[in-house]
Amino acid sequence: MTAVAAVLAVAAGGVYGTTVLSEHGKRRQPGPAAAPSTQTTRVKRADLSDTQTLPGVLGFARHITVKGTGKGIISRLPASGSVVGRGKPLYWVDDEPVTAFFGDTPFFRTLDKAGTTGRDVTVLVENLQALGYDIGSRPRQSAEPSAGSGAGGVGTELTTGVLDALKRWQHDTGRKPTGTLDPDQAAVLSGPSRIDTVVAHLGDPAAEDVLTLTSQKKTVTVKVDAGSADSIRKGDKVGVILPDTKTVPGKVVSVGTTVQGSKDSDAGDATDTAPTLQVSVQATHSDDVAKIDAASVQVVFTAKSRKNVLVVPVGALLALSEGGYALQRPGGKLVGVTTGLVAKGLVEVSGRGVEEGDVVVTAS
Repeated sequence: MTAVAAVLAVAAGGVYGTTVLSEHGKRRQPGPAAAPSTQTTRVKRADLSDTQTLPGVLGFARHITVKGTGKGIISRLPASGSVVGRGKPLYWVDDEPVTAFFGDTPFFRTLDKAGTTGRDVTVLVENLQALGYDIGSRPRQSAEPSAGSGAGGVGTELTTGVLDALKRWQHDTGRKPTGTLDPDQAAVLSGPSRIDTVVAHLGDPAAEDVLTLTSQKKTVTVKVDAGSADSIRKGDKVGVILPDTKTVPGKVVSVGTTVQGSKDSDAGDATDTAPTLQVSVQATHSDDVAKIDAASVQVVFTAKSRKNVLVVPVGALLALSEGGYALQRPGGKLVGVTTGLVAKGLVEVSGRGVEEGDVVVTAS
């Protein structure tokens, strides 16, 4: 009898095998095995992971243009690449600093009267507190907008304690302690930022585009096929392969929800416009990419993983004519197995009679 022969092909994440054939090419059940091969291996326990490597672009993300407000002339500008922190000057108008505050609502009116409520008041309160100023009793949250606050006016009430704290902040930053905050005195940003490009020039009117901001942390932007993006989650660990081939650890910080591109069979355009989603990745340690402002990189995603499972080389699997797979003992006995994840030339196996340390025949 001829020995049981098998070929295992790995394609599209699946495992495929030939059926057992006789010398004449006819299907038949496996008979007694021939003398065992001299190539053997042991069943081992290992962690398996199926990875996907995709190209990405490393750089500073979240480009935002800051537009000035009010009257006056720009008298001083920051340097490109400098970092903007809470309570720090962003630029200067008529030699008065325009301060960076953090929040989600810009100052759209003058704040000077106790009893005014709104989300812009919330931004003022939170920033004064974050800068260490005592505002007295915590202002109440109002469910009703005050006059002039508009539809988005629901928020915090402006109290005399907040106005007193505002005066102290104005005094400490070299302003006149008026207890009045005008919209042109502070720019509200989403968080700590990096100045990318200075657009304005000294002497320009204040009410113009002044500069552009990016995030402080460098981000790798990766376009992922929309059909396979389901396996990627925020917080997933990845590897980032830098231009010098060094791999540094990273993590997924966001997965886009807007599909970009599409295939139009009627367009007659051979350009690949397969639907993709944008995935953002950041290096775990910022020092790993500190010397690179922009570069093409590779990102290694782990699509699937299995911990502490029994594995054998792919070449140890035999495909049975009746379906399924088996491992062959050196003496010729076949032991049926169920296959799982395939990665890096190894395949996960399980079944009755299969244990760690077992010796099995392998073709490779």
